[in-house]
Amino acid sequence: MRKLKVFTLILCLGIVFAGCNNTQKGAAIGTGGGAVLGAIVGKLAGNTAVGAAVGAAVGAGTGAIIGKHMDKVKAEAEQVENAQVQEVKDANGLDAVKVTFDSGILFATNKSDLNAAAKTSLAKFATVLNNNKNCDIAIYGHTDNTGNDGINQPLSVSRATSVANYLKSCGVSSAQIKTIEGQGSSNPVADNSTAAGRQQNRRVEVYMYASQAMIQAAENGTLQ
Repeated sequence: MRKLKVFTLILCLGIVFAGCNNTQKGAAIGTGGGAVLGAIVGKLAGNTAVGAAVGAAVGAGTGAIIGKHMDKVKAEAEQVENAQVQEVKDANGLDAVKVTFDSGILFATNKSDLNAAAKTSLAKFATVLNNNKNCDIAIYGHTDNTGNDGINQPLSVSRATSVANYLKSCGVSSAQIKTIEGQGSSNPVADNSTAAGRQQNRRVEVYMYASQAMIQAAENGTLQ
């Protein structure tokens, strides 16, 4: 059993760090064991198990088609100013896009109100979401570790909600936003002992991932 776990981890790391494009990686993940491996790779890549519920593992061909499509989504999201864009995996092992907005762009310390610069960036991002309505959306708010959970947890929820509400005001459908969640200070991405690290940890992350409709279109060969 130990050898199997080690082999699985090596396989996952190889997929994450391989120098291939999304089409190739989508095909690699979308096999009989895709759902299980995808969850492991997704954790290593830093996502939060987002993904449409599917009854069976997604096939290699479907994964490849979705990978190619998500390449286009990622390239479009990268045009949004003040947003960090990266590729991750969803819970089905399919390519997804993670967009991170930090507190310097979005919020004053201990606040959840959007400033003018944040609204400008989010308005541009809303255009990306509206252009890709076959992507489902999950929004997660985070804080640094200043204060306690009694403060940080509701603050992280308020930040995620502020982003969601503004995106909706820009025409993004409520039905497209599947998750609005606060994670408090539980998932830092930097060292909370420094001001720069705390700045990075006060953030909102938005995931764009394959909806059931996208998976179905890919299976039917109609996803462009």
